Amino acid sequence: MRDNPALPIFLTLAIGFWLGSLKIKGFSLGSVTAVLLVGVVVGQMDIPISGPVKQVFFLLFLFSIGYSVGPEFFRALRGDGVKQVGFGVAQCVACLICTWLVALLFGYNIGEAVGLCAGAQTMSAIIGVGTDTINTLGVSADTKQEWLEMIPVCYAVTYIYGTIGSAWLLGNVGPKLLGGLQKVKAATKELEEKMNKSAMDDDPALESAYRPVTYRAYRVESEYFDTPKTVAEIEAHLEEMGRRIFVERVRKDGKILSPTTESLTIGKGDEVVLSGRREFVIEDESWIGQEVSDGQLLTFPVERVQVMLTKKKIGRKITIDQLRHQKYFYGVMVEAISRGGVAIPVLTQTELYPGDLLTIVGLESEVTTAAPQMGYVDRPTVKTDMVFLGWGIVIGGIVGALTLHIGDVPISLSTSGGALIAGLVMGWMRSRRPNFGRIPQPVVWIFDNLGLNVFIAVVGITTGPTFISGLAQVGGMLFLAGVLATTAPLLIGIWMGAKLFKFHPAITLGCCAGARTTTAALGAVQDQLNSSIPAMGYTVTYAIGNTLLILWGVVIVLMMA
Repeated sequence: MRDNPALPIFLTLAIGFWLGSLKIKGFSLGSVTAVLLVGVVVGQMDIPISGPVKQVFFLLFLFSIGYSVGPEFFRALRGDGVKQVGFGVAQCVACLICTWLVALLFGYNIGEAVGLCAGAQTMSAIIGVGTDTINTLGVSADTKQEWLEMIPVCYAVTYIYGTIGSAWLLGNVGPKLLGGLQKVKAATKELEEKMNKSAMDDDPALESAYRPVTYRAYRVESEYFDTPKTVAEIEAHLEEMGRRIFVERVRKDGKILSPTTESLTIGKGDEVVLSGRREFVIEDESWIGQEVSDGQLLTFPVERVQVMLTKKKIGRKITIDQLRHQKYFYGVMVEAISRGGVAIPVLTQTELYPGDLLTIVGLESEVTTAAPQMGYVDRPTVKTDMVFLGWGIVIGGIVGALTLHIGDVPISLSTSGGALIAGLVMGWMRSRRPNFGRIPQPVVWIFDNLGLNVFIAVVGITTGPTFISGLAQVGGMLFLAGVLATTAPLLIGIWMGAKLFKFHPAITLGCCAGARTTTAALGAVQDQLNSSIPAMGYTVTYAIGNTLLILWGVVIVLMMA
């Protein structure tokens, strides 16, 4: 292992990811914490790992984070999300101040404060950014090493409550503080109904965010068709019944026809293919007739593509309701919305912004017509724009390395912070000009997960020999310190959301989870409220939190210094 240091890294990743995926009564360590602890065990073999491998993977991680949240970050700064931006900043500042005060209260050194901040606020990247900043301080090499060895120790001890405690506080305590669980549930249901109310008419076909579109064949038998009807008349009739359903194909006199002509009529004995949300297509067959299994009639190309909305096509924003009333959107349905990698509920009054990624479904001809009118068709590809990626990290790293000296204190973003900022800017640029800078989502996932976990694995392996002694040094009070540093900002955030920003209770809880970048907490809140509405408050604050909390790795070092 000492002669081949790449092997212990992959050994740590393999065991760490497996261990992190295990769940005991709903609890799991998560990959990052598990990789760190496995790295500590592997590090007992005293394996030296030299070279820039740790920093290379960490820069990939930071750039991918910025790239993912960049569009939402800059849109929020200029758009309707400014209140959520203000909340996100205030929540992140509360996280910083509370952690700093707890570190002072317990008499921690700079390294312990960085580890406490990373673990209690569940932002693993603080470890790397804080390490870079400590290395710029004018102190002895021995002192720096002592501080650096304490960072992973403090992180490991405080991260567990940082994750579990956040989910428990927001999912269970939060609703009680906002008026009680039943009251918050009722308010959330009321908001869902309001957001699913069309400005022009009701559209129950958009009630569910995740139910897929279906295509079903029926034999026309109802008395409604005693007089043959045109396709336009049938679809208007369905609209009056509260269903957005389209006639896609017709078998008439043994011939399969596409309903593209106004003169085509449908009468008894004909067979038709209807498309729409599954629950509405199959809800009631009495208005048309019996469903039939006709493979030939149902065999035709259906396309499902992702489209990145652009400002040039939709303007600053557009609602789902407004989008579906565009002529080019005939026959097409929105199956899912992704904003900064977070699923957004598909409701009639859901607002769509440039940079949002929509999954749309329809006949090939209909999708081909609609997609270019909305923005950039983000077709699946395995290619990454490596020129874009490479220059982004280089330029960001150079800017971050620039140092401003105030007295004896050096202040800089560090190459880590520079890579994050570069990712933000270049992710935003791609949302404006999506014909360049493509990094497929699976690649972003690799950079995000592998980048961070290789960094954490190396940290665990190299600090393994001193980890146990460090744990004995900080003692059991560290866990209490982590509880305080996690709980206080969340309680402050719930109060601010309700009293200062006057958000809806579900939005308040989503904003708190987003500013802390804790997806587990968002899941706990949505499960408790049985609604996806909290995600409406998660995306903007998640973008703010992912930026500021990482940069706090610089600030906490300077504050403690």
